[in-house]
Amino acid sequence: MENQKLPNATAVLILGIFSILTCCCYGVIGLILGIVGLLISRKDLLMYKENPSLYVNYNNLNIGRILCIIGIALNVLYLIYTIYLFSTLGMDGIQEMQEEMMRKYSSR
Repeated sequence: MENQKLPNATAVLILGIFSILTCCCYGVIGLILGIVGLLISRKDLLMYKENPSLYVNYNNLNIGRILCIIGIALNVLYLIYTIYLFSTLGMDGIQEMQEEMMRKYSSR
């Protein structure tokens, strides 16, 4: 039998990458992408464990799963930080902080 590719390995890899890249979106988007990536990787992981010699792109699946886990961790930390900022500074304090940063970096 010819070697096959795991059907969702590339999708898991892409979701893992975007999970890390979107961690600065208040931790929500990346968290969703990371969880979805882990959930769809389960089926491929089970297929691979049943017959490892049949599939050739397990490395993509494994790297994608690792990136999803890293993305989830980063997004959870950023989400906790965001909740902390909202609870201590409030919405007005956060807007003031963002405006100050914009003034600081736009004057350069």
